[in-house]
Amino acid sequence: MDWITGMQNAIDYIEEHITERMDYEEIARCSCLSSYNFQRVFGILCGYTLGEYIRNRRLSMAGQDLAQTGMKVIDVALKYGYESPDSFAKAFQKFHGVTPSAACKAGAVLRSFARLSVKISLEGGNVMNYRIEEKPEMILTGYKQRFQGVPYGSQRLEQENQFWVTTRAKQWLLIGASCDYATHYCIVTNVDDDGYDYYIATELASDEREDMYNPEITGVDFMEDMGFENVLIPRQTYAIFETEKIKYPIGKYTDLRQRIVSEWLPSSGYQIANAPELVLIHWRLTDDRNKRYVEIWLPIEKC
Repeated sequence: MDWITGMQNAIDYIEEHITERMDYEEIARCSCLSSYNFQRVFGILCGYTLGEYIRNRRLSMAGQDLAQTGMKVIDVALKYGYESPDSFAKAFQKFHGVTPSAACKAGAVLRSFARLSVKISLEGGNVMNYRIEEKPEMILTGYKQRFQGVPYGSQRLEQENQFWVTTRAKQWLLIGASCDYATHYCIVTNVDDDGYDYYIATELASDEREDMYNPEITGVDFMEDMGFENVLIPRQTYAIFETEKIKYPIGKYTDLRQRIVSEWLPSSGYQIANAPELVLIHWRLTDDRNKRYVEIWLPIEKC
């Protein structure tokens, strides 16, 4: 089954069972992908999670039912899987901006969230350099925040900017003990329907990791007081892509990330592996700041 047909089959299944309890494993089977891979790819391509799509479609259709059919609010709430009128009313007002009872009145302004349809378009035709490498196990030291939405979705930029700006002191502590002063690691892991964990981290020499963060030596428990933790990155095969080398490459890598999934991945013979994804920001280059660049390490396995 090809990429487009698989995605469309999964979307068709969702729409056919929109009022039923959704089984993510069954949705993924329609696309011939694992549940993990389908949710990752869906989020990257669409910009929102599978759960958000289902919830928005249900609330959009609920608005139509209330405005056009004269159904009671309690009946509509039960139809779309809400266990109580209160939980339905809260979700409905957040989505539409009006209460369910107001939606029943003539002239109510409601929001529409259209169903997805996968269409063939002429894309690609661009050169995309990459390399496949197997990387040994690594231990990175850093700190995290739970982000909402999907990696590289519309909410990512604001959350990431805020996280970097408000944690400068932690970054300098890590840089001071780092093996590579010029490089930051960003780790994306624990991706699910509620969001994902985003780490800012670095690689420390083993003796630095043991000594600097040992409270018996430093007198300070950096790991607990600063919220640092060691993150085990397992041995893994990665497809590695680089942005162009420019003064400010940060704005380039999100576009590159979407191209990787929409253009490179479908015809590569690989799928995303259930492992952390890494972004390496080569920023503090002393020779030429116009040569800064970002690497994306996408964990992969054979389909």
